[in-house]
Amino acid sequence: VLRFSGCKSGEACSIVLRGASTHVLDEAERSLHDALAILTSTVKEPRTVYGGGCTEVAMAAAIDKAATETPGKKALAMSAFARALRQLPTIVADNGGYDAAELLTQLRAAHAAGKSTYGLDMEKGRIGDMSALGVRESYQSKLQVLSSAAEAAEMILRVDDVIKAAPRRR
Repeated sequence: VLRFSGCKSGEACSIVLRGASTHVLDEAERSLHDALAILTSTVKEPRTVYGGGCTEVAMAAAIDKAATETPGKKALAMSAFARALRQLPTIVADNGGYDAAELLTQLRAAHAAGKSTYGLDMEKGRIGDMSALGVRESYQSKLQVLSSAAEAAEMILRVDDVIKAAPRRR
């Protein structure tokens, strides 16, 4: 938890980190750096999207719908990309120690019922309205994550051949 006090608007300030060990301090410094980078990005690009997997499930549904209207192998690629998007909230639920399959099923059903702002409420271990809960993510960060993932997938798909090295002698 970060708490800023005594800083007047527009003035520079120092941040003092304290911890029980250098390992704890290094982790705190890295976390603070990440938080400040997101804050800077959000100030430059103030648009946000709903968090908690809401955006990923909505995008996956839109891609699945478009895939049903797309002929040929392109539809298979689109369906695979939609499945990959649905993996993101699944991983978040798994990391939180919740039943990911159950939560994702509930989330997809909620979106199908028109509750397009629903996502994972990780505090309570259920789905909830991200708008009411105030759970938002930086649009720019989300765009960068999706762009990087798509570029990585494209690089893998462009690999024509794999050269295997001979096993090492023991």
